[in-house]
Amino acid sequence: MKVGIIGSGNMASALAKGFLTSGSVKAENLYISDKSAESLAKWQEFGVSTTSDNLTVCDASDVVIYAVKPNILPAVMEETADAVKHKLVVSIAAGVTLDKMQKSLGDTVKIIRAMPNTPAQVNCGMTVLSPGKDIETTELQAIEKIFEGAGSVAVLDEKYMNAAIALHGSSPAYVYMLIDAMADCGVKYGIPKEISLLLASKAVEGSAKMVLETKQHPQTLKDAVCSPGGTTIAAVLELEQSGFSSAIANAIDACVEKAEEMSKN
Repeated sequence: MKVGIIGSGNMASALAKGFLTSGSVKAENLYISDKSAESLAKWQEFGVSTTSDNLTVCDASDVVIYAVKPNILPAVMEETADAVKHKLVVSIAAGVTLDKMQKSLGDTVKIIRAMPNTPAQVNCGMTVLSPGKDIETTELQAIEKIFEGAGSVAVLDEKYMNAAIALHGSSPAYVYMLIDAMADCGVKYGIPKEISLLLASKAVEGSAKMVLETKQHPQTLKDAVCSPGGTTIAAVLELEQSGFSSAIANAIDACVEKAEEMSKN
């Protein structure tokens, strides 16, 4: 299956690198367009076909991925509407609903919304897919297989997409903040920043793996680390007294509200 990506920004690049390194899309079957020659130059070493012409990508591809910002997507859809009439279209633009895209591209175009995240670049991403009308099971499975090259995939009804954006699409930024804050504290106590970042990053990586592989509730895993009268419970209580859980909840709410606002515009 030939895959075209319109756009080569951060998220597009993360996906493309994930596809290529995993082999879910071969270099000879990947086409990327962008108006920036500088952005396209980085793909030469991968053997990917690149162009500044979006229509060229559409013509060459079976699947066209719109990987542009939400404010740019309307113009891209207008430009490519005729070229994707018989293609399978995937959009990663936050806040642009299936209904909006269907109205722009026409009723005959098959569309899937996707929300990946940047860890796709290291094949450890998470992508949520929401299929539009008339998407056949085999078509959805084909898209799942492509995106599984960049990590894990879940299929959700579109009504959950805004919440999913907050939970996995935007959340790498929250996690990076946590890692950086922890590492800064390591520096405060004399540990070099490079080692502090390693310690904090591996703690996050290992903790996430524990949740996924043991299938135990995070609360249970947290309690297992907290010895009576020990250092960890002292830290946990301080986090709660400082509003840690509330801060996370407020951040998720703000993200969902922004996504809903974008969906209405």
